[in-house]
Amino acid sequence: MRTLKLIALCALLAAAASSFFGPAQAQTPSVADIKATAEAIQALTDQQKTINDNQTKIDEKLADIAENIRVARLYSARAK
Repeated sequence: MRTLKLIALCALLAAAASSFFGPAQAQTPSVADIKATAEAIQALTDQQKTINDNQTKIDEKLADIAENIRVARLYSARAK
């Protein structure tokens, strides 16, 4: 009797697993999906370019600040 319950449970689990993990159905993307994807990629590319430009500006400003600090330290060392 216990063996019969175990076999039934295994069969039930196998049926449930096959319904969850069955082969994926191929979906063909529509033209609207392709256009939306292309627009999203273009928007991300533009955002990445803007971020890179801003990072370059930040790096330039940090270099200027570092140079100003270096010069200030030189002058303060001479003043002593």
